[in-house]
Amino acid sequence: MKVKVLFVCMGNICRSPTAEAVFRRYVEQAKLSNTIEIDSAGTHDYHIGEAPDMRTQRAALQRGYDMSALRGRQVDAVDFSRFDYVLAMDEANLLILKRLRPRDAESHLGLFLAFAEKHAEREVPDPYYGGAQGFEQVLDLVEDAANGLLQHIKQQHLNHLN
Repeated sequence: MKVKVLFVCMGNICRSPTAEAVFRRYVEQAKLSNTIEIDSAGTHDYHIGEAPDMRTQRAALQRGYDMSALRGRQVDAVDFSRFDYVLAMDEANLLILKRLRPRDAESHLGLFLAFAEKHAEREVPDPYYGGAQGFEQVLDLVEDAANGLLQHIKQQHLNHLN
């Protein structure tokens, strides 16, 4: 049984690909790549097919996360049946996802930072219009929530692997 996780922000070029890259690394380090599937998407169609923002890639690379192979895509109603977890980076995108979500969808829909253990913030701020520090803050928040999410999935879905 695979557990499938989708991270969602607005354009899929800063926050959600960061979450995908960080969570993928944590999953690989836990030797769960065959068990957990990871993707990211945006609620808007601004950057379909584009690589993540260069500032995002640069900040991520400084921490050892390679995002160069990722490409933006737009979230689709089908994603709610494909993924077990659909995790928004902020309330605005969560609201869009709630409207898009089919009535019969059983996937967990919520904020990614609900899984954070060290940070009180509940939204990952969009660093697009800010300076370099914004990209570092995104990484700090995402690393915290990615760790919490991995622990949650291990407890809820993978008890036999502990």
